[in-house]
Amino acid sequence: MVRKAAFAGSFYPDDPGRLRRAIVAGLPVPGEEPTQAARAVLAPHAGYIYSGNVAGAVFSSVTLPGRFILLGPNHTGRGAGMALAPAEEWVTPLGKTPVDEGMNHALLEACPSLREDASAHRDEHAIEVQIPFLQVLAPGFRFSAVCIRTLDYALLEELGHALGQVIWRMTEPVLLVSSSDMTHYETAASAARRDRLAIERILALDPAGLYETVMEEGISMCGIGPTVAVLVACRDLGARAGRLVRYTHSGEVTGDHERVVAYAGIVIA
Repeated sequence: MVRKAAFAGSFYPDDPGRLRRAIVAGLPVPGEEPTQAARAVLAPHAGYIYSGNVAGAVFSSVTLPGRFILLGPNHTGRGAGMALAPAEEWVTPLGKTPVDEGMNHALLEACPSLREDASAHRDEHAIEVQIPFLQVLAPGFRFSAVCIRTLDYALLEELGHALGQVIWRMTEPVLLVSSSDMTHYETAASAARRDRLAIERILALDPAGLYETVMEEGISMCGIGPTVAVLVACRDLGARAGRLVRYTHSGEVTGDHERVVAYAGIVIA
């Protein structure tokens, strides 16, 4: 089975050469960002022209292993509340990358609320746009992917503990990736103020505090579910702190600072 790229030619180039150049062009100058071991990263999922430099900065600032668990929000509303991508190959213009069947099995055993469901992933961009970066920066990697629609904190916490259990038992490193954009369609100033509140909770490794802040402040952070689950897992795995690598917004590209989408790149180690 193959999961074909749904957003090549829109969110990122559909020509392999152009795609690889777009990714490399967005990477920091070698040595500009310190490389460190990490438990997780938060990376954006907009079109590469808007947020590719943030994704490139965050992925290139950590030591990338050969296995990943990618978590993203469900923008389509289809499929299970917490949907695991089936064991198949995901195709981008850069080639095929396999879902890790063994890790999938472990996740399903550890999290009874998780469901294998291809429909949630078929037309969803949040995880797909991460794959080409990893194909360039971590060739030969394997991954599991979870698309999250639910905002039930208890379910997100259950998933987070399961992620931690699975990774703890692995014999090789696994990097968690939470795919999220930050505030949507507000002024740049308003987005920065609201996002600062959420980012503070992420850096403090405070999943409950992040959830409460986003809900109480009405912050339109689309990847709140994935990020809460990842923070729970990171705490279980003994992570110590988060670091903001880069923050920007779409207005830096379009020139429109009145209605922006904001992006953050964060490392949790």
